[in-house]
Amino acid sequence: MLLNKRRREAEKEKRQGMRQAGRFNAQLMDHIRPMILPGISTGHIDRIIHDYTLDHGHIPACLNYQGYPKSCCTSVNEVICHGIPSDDVLREGDIVNVDLTSIVNGWHGDQSESFLIGHVSDQARAVVQCAFDCLYAAIDAIKPNCRASDIGTAIVRIAHERGFSVVKDYVGHGVGRKFHQDPTISHIPTPEGRRQRLYPGVTFTIEPMINVGVRDGVQDEADGWTVRTKDGKLSAQFEHTIMMNQDGPEILTLTKNGPQKGHQF
Repeated sequence: MLLNKRRREAEKEKRQGMRQAGRFNAQLMDHIRPMILPGISTGHIDRIIHDYTLDHGHIPACLNYQGYPKSCCTSVNEVICHGIPSDDVLREGDIVNVDLTSIVNGWHGDQSESFLIGHVSDQARAVVQCAFDCLYAAIDAIKPNCRASDIGTAIVRIAHERGFSVVKDYVGHGVGRKFHQDPTISHIPTPEGRRQRLYPGVTFTIEPMINVGVRDGVQDEADGWTVRTKDGKLSAQFEHTIMMNQDGPEILTLTKNGPQKGHQF
């Protein structure tokens, strides 16, 4: 009985900690939202994120993680993920994914959004819309004890119907005390995903990366982080941290001012 009590207390602590981390991370995303406009540099976005996180007594999880040099990732246009903030400015017609992770009292909140910079092409708008719709289709597809592959099945169906591809090599992941932990959340159906169950209590990210062209990416040899589409075509992504409860998935990183389920860009 004592062991069961300790487990219940540990589970309660985890749920409370993850909710707090998710709420702060969403607050941070809303804080930077009005500043992501033509003319701002991705480096300036990073500095705002860094300062706001520290000012609230928390830690930017990306900074120095496995040697990563900045406090967030900013992936512009053909960059799939892990774009490093720099002096480069956002221009009218760009799309940019801003990926934030905060450590709040030892727990991680992780999310990303793709932003349209001014007036964008129909193709740019369509791939951003697809990535957003794929995220929510995946959330709607899961329930307690379901297969992790249900996520990939939902994402692939929508992306392929609209003529886009789904990145295979970069995945969602378990998250908690550690930034990246089990389970692996593939955005395509895989044998591993069919074996993996999403039991109540597990916390993880869903973060589909959707490409206009081929699904393959190429990592920048110079910086060792930036991953671009192999064919140079656009890529978009959205991400939430999810906690599976007894009654279904709970989005921990839901923003107050950002796009909600059903939003049209």
